[in-house]
Amino acid sequence: MQNLFDFALATPEIVLLVLTGAVLLIDAFGNEPSRRMTFMLTMGTLLVVILVSWGQWGEATQGRTFSSLYVADSLGHFLKILSAIAVGVTLIYGRAYAEKRDMVARGGEMYSLALLTLLGEFVMISAGSMLTVYLGVELMSFALYGLVALRRDHLASVEAAMKYYVLGCLASGILLYGMSMIYGATGQLGLVEIAQVIRDGGADRMPLVFGVVFIVSGLAFKLTAAPFHMWTPDVYQGAPTTVTLLVGTAPKFAAFVITLRLLIEALHGIAVDWQPMLLILAVLSLAIGNIVAIAQTNFKRMLAYSTIGQMGFVFLGLLSGVYEGQAGASAAAYGSSLFYVVIYVLTTLSTFGLILLLSRQGFECEEISDLKGLNRRNPLLAGVLLLSMFSLAGIPPLSGFYAKLVVLQAVVGAGHVWLAVFAVMCSLIGAFYYLRVVKMAYFDEPEDSVTLGSGTLATRGVMSINGLLVIGLGILPGGLMSLCVDVIRQSLNF
Repeated sequence: MQNLFDFALATPEIVLLVLTGAVLLIDAFGNEPSRRMTFMLTMGTLLVVILVSWGQWGEATQGRTFSSLYVADSLGHFLKILSAIAVGVTLIYGRAYAEKRDMVARGGEMYSLALLTLLGEFVMISAGSMLTVYLGVELMSFALYGLVALRRDHLASVEAAMKYYVLGCLASGILLYGMSMIYGATGQLGLVEIAQVIRDGGADRMPLVFGVVFIVSGLAFKLTAAPFHMWTPDVYQGAPTTVTLLVGTAPKFAAFVITLRLLIEALHGIAVDWQPMLLILAVLSLAIGNIVAIAQTNFKRMLAYSTIGQMGFVFLGLLSGVYEGQAGASAAAYGSSLFYVVIYVLTTLSTFGLILLLSRQGFECEEISDLKGLNRRNPLLAGVLLLSMFSLAGIPPLSGFYAKLVVLQAVVGAGHVWLAVFAVMCSLIGAFYYLRVVKMAYFDEPEDSVTLGSGTLATRGVMSINGLLVIGLGILPGGLMSLCVDVIRQSLNF
């Protein structure tokens, strides 16, 4: 199973790196303001990477290579495909927005940085060692820092980039310090080896527990969980909306995977120590995210606090995989969290995609009041908005309802009935600000009479598919849910 230099296992990363270099090089010799060629090459790169990962998944390619620094498994193949699709959809939605704001006229860095972000996510997804985890985190993060600051003449974007950079470096330092303590306690960097040392009772418990505290804190930052959420509203609001969508979708897959690999695969033996930490993160995220979102008037900022509240449900599923620290991990519980992340990303693509399509030259659709009378001006976009808001609120039969339901079932099954009740109460609070958006779109008078388009044919098609999936995966969720549980069961050793 293990080969020190089995490059075939890392084919998606190698292909993505080579093609990203080609895109960057070809763009350097281009002078077309719209960067159409760069966009097409980027989409072609994403398609090739998806096909390569799909091929590996179909052939059940599994194994470890590079001295166990890299792992190929079903979970990795599945989330690499979804991450590449999320980046592709984001660029389709955001291309016109970027062109109108001169984000690509001086160069196609947005596309190459998006691909480098995806490369970092791929490395995180296939990390078999703490070294690879940190390498992937930094590669993804530094590309995102550059993307947030892409509009150099826009004060809000530059300010958001500085905040993101400073707090991101702090979180990376915290994560790295936790890893160093885990290494000191176990003498190992590989995740499987760390788990074996803990099972054998050979770890020094004191530094091990302290290391877990720092690692959970760093992971909470990447997953935008309270109280490590400070950067999220400012970055979501200040960054160009295309970049906000890049920050808020595919990186969630990568952060979720390294959380699984670090806590479930490597540190499952001391779940009794990290489980209460996740409980605190879940409670704070649900409360702060949903309550503070009510006071927001900026749509992007409201969605940022909504994200914080949504991540609370993800942590609920993660902490429910171990019952009182004794029983074996539950693939169903972790599968429910994975399903929740997939549905969250799907819905986020549609909501921020709407903002991108509604923004036009000289106008940013950022305030909630900008959505007034949307149904009269563009029924298609209003319909997708309604589906997205209802899904985030957890209203049946949409996919968000089923995602919340399976997580709550896992929580109740783990004996945390009070926590399930608390989550339901917070969701009821959150329903207020979601329904407020729908009310403005359908019942308020529009503030201007500008005719709203739905973008190009490709954009309309992707938006329609996006909206249909939001409702379709709520009516028929069984296939995706079973797939999430299966990839967890096949990939994680606990």
